[in-house]
Amino acid sequence: MRDTRESRLLLVLLIAIAFALITVDIRGGEESPVDGARQAAATVFGPVENGVAAAVDPVGNAIGAVRDSGNRHDRISTLEQENAALKARLGSDDRTNSRVRQLDAMLKNAGAGQYGIKGAEVIAIGAAQGFSWTVTIDAGADDGIRRDMTVLNGEGLVGRVTTVGPDTATVLLANDPDFTVGTRMEKTDELGFATGQGSRPLSVQFLNGKAKVKAGDRLVTFGSSKDKPFVPGVPVGEVVRVDPSGGALTRTVYVKPYVGFTKLDIVGVVVQAPREDPRDMVLPKQPAKKKPKPTPTVTVTVQPNGDLVDGSGKVVGNINEQPGGDAAGDAAGDQQGNAQPDNAANDQE
Repeated sequence: MRDTRESRLLLVLLIAIAFALITVDIRGGEESPVDGARQAAATVFGPVENGVAAAVDPVGNAIGAVRDSGNRHDRISTLEQENAALKARLGSDDRTNSRVRQLDAMLKNAGAGQYGIKGAEVIAIGAAQGFSWTVTIDAGADDGIRRDMTVLNGEGLVGRVTTVGPDTATVLLANDPDFTVGTRMEKTDELGFATGQGSRPLSVQFLNGKAKVKAGDRLVTFGSSKDKPFVPGVPVGEVVRVDPSGGALTRTVYVKPYVGFTKLDIVGVVVQAPREDPRDMVLPKQPAKKKPKPTPTVTVTVQPNGDLVDGSGKVVGNINEQPGGDAAGDAAGDQQGNAQPDNAANDQE
């Protein structure tokens, strides 16, 4: 349609008529003169509107879903992050509790033995030099660590320091085949030398070939000259097997170490030796042995009539009613019966 003066006047006229109809409709309320026309229009165009709405609703829902999917995805991501953070927190709490227990046990051992220790954490397993049983700790020369210092934890002897760097150090574990430490047996003071055997128990050779050793006996470190590489009194392990001496000058036993070398975490390096040998003070207390319960005994007397009477005077049986009693009586009767024909024969003679 061309934009002419007449078209503009027509547009203005239509707008004026529309406003007039709207005004009349509003003022008329429920009795509006255009109500009939509106109902007729609704009757004609209602089905068309419903059809169009039915066709458009899935599209609108899809658009809404796409629009809301971003918010939903953000919410899911937030929940996943919160869940991961919660799991990490729970895991860290368990780890923290475990480390606290390890540290507490180590400090108790250090206090019992009067060892001055420097705490450290195992940060690596194994070393570049060969296939040795070694670990790396996060303490070094800057922390006062020196070569040939004893390393322990809350369970007992871990090993000795072999290599020291500024911030780290290498520890040779007590189960390494190249590891040897002097030992002393609890109470009897029998001396020996323990050697590592990897994942197997330590091999200990006692100097006394006739030393009395049994499974369950416990050993501690004997100590070294000037306390290097070993301080005295550190728990080593318990005897699990004893080999017969066979007349040899030394005796070999096998000792299960207290320390679990495959699960090391918190350790302590002894930077100050005790003033006195702690002897067996660092060994854990052994559980008290349970006393065997006494077995009650009942005294029974035999009456002349064969009754069995207990200590309270109660009749508990009769010897004539015991199993085999009747058979014994029958046997006696048989013997007497068998003897009668012989006697009769004698009488006839």
